Amino acid sequence: MQPTRILILVTLAWAVLGFCASLIPAWQVIWLWGGSVAAVFVLVDFIAALSLPAPVVERKLPSRFAMGVEQLVPVTLRNRSKMRICVLCYDGIPGDAESDELPWKGKLPRKGFMRIDYPVTISERGMKDFDLAHLRIFSPLCLWSKRVRGGEIQSTRVYPNYEPVLRYALLAMENCTEQMGIIKKNRTGLSREFHQLREYQIGDMLSQIDWKATSKRLELITRDYQEQRDQTVVLAVDCGRRMRALDGGVTQFDHCLNAMLLLAYTALRQGDHVGIIGVGGADRWLAPVRGVQSMTTILNHLYNYETSNSPSDFTEAAERLLTRQRRRALVVMLSNVRGEDGNQLIEPLRMVRRRHVTILANLREQSVEDRMKKPSASLDEALEVGAAAMYLEERARLLIELRQHGIFTIDSLSNDLPVALANAYLSAREMV
Repeated sequence: MQPTRILILVTLAWAVLGFCASLIPAWQVIWLWGGSVAAVFVLVDFIAALSLPAPVVERKLPSRFAMGVEQLVPVTLRNRSKMRICVLCYDGIPGDAESDELPWKGKLPRKGFMRIDYPVTISERGMKDFDLAHLRIFSPLCLWSKRVRGGEIQSTRVYPNYEPVLRYALLAMENCTEQMGIIKKNRTGLSREFHQLREYQIGDMLSQIDWKATSKRLELITRDYQEQRDQTVVLAVDCGRRMRALDGGVTQFDHCLNAMLLLAYTALRQGDHVGIIGVGGADRWLAPVRGVQSMTTILNHLYNYETSNSPSDFTEAAERLLTRQRRRALVVMLSNVRGEDGNQLIEPLRMVRRRHVTILANLREQSVEDRMKKPSASLDEALEVGAAAMYLEERARLLIELRQHGIFTIDSLSNDLPVALANAYLSAREMV
């Protein structure tokens, strides 16, 4: 039980009145009677506060959250007392969550309830626990307050923000994929497979004519082809410590996850299989799945991916990938590589390239780009620009060397990475 600010002010007022009574003897009677009456009220209010039952807290926690997206959490406070009570409530949100409307303060009607819908934003992925709610109950005269806990511990999942995937889905339904910059290309050669025989139409290539069927039907018959729909795409994401760097308030690792979601959705819509493997950290592997409905499986697999404190071992990751994915596939590795990574990166990617078509998606830091564009007004700033230029030059040399070994490369900022990755997939798909 704790005294409130009102009780402290009343006590100070009584002390000031006592000081005045020591100077003016006629006020001593007023001071004694006033103190006696106040003490009675304080005692009665204290007893009433002790007898107040704690409100019942009922929280309906959503089953999932999207990282960085505000979502409402409904909480119901039920008053079991026959008196109206004033309550201060702060729900037990996770440590990485924020809410502008907590704590909530209001009055609960007697034998009634009050529903609170407060917004909360969670900034990290994974399984999150909502702890017991913190309640502060005030006495009828608001002279005392007591702290209690209510509700129950509940868990929810925080997924990567897949809003870009949903936006892409809507655009695709309206045949407006070009609005996102994703380019649809006609496929030739290995990316097309036989579909059916049909009558010759003006404009068909002579190479498509099936002469055996033509001789039997005594009319020109053409082979009709469609895009091959049973290829496999393996997404390899770097979970090393370097991916913890922030870019626009979001870690580079989460930028890569968002790009992976768009690429996975694009591949599933193309009829391909999509598998996922982690590079560095825990040994995580999702066997290739197929169908747009498998996006739920991919989200459930990715939501609790975490970066590790150790550097990524690309050689070990390449060996695991070659062991688990023996059939030829399109391997897309997402990372943030630098010039000094050449010795550790080139040979593992060459190992993968011997069996699979390989793409390295390299995330470029926005802060380095901003430093290059900012004018220099001092020697220190000029040195920073020079160091940034050398850093970018070393990265460019590494990417050029990877291309010479037949490895496709992407070097893109976080905002452009999803679309650039989808375009690279569509371009390299015919090589699988």
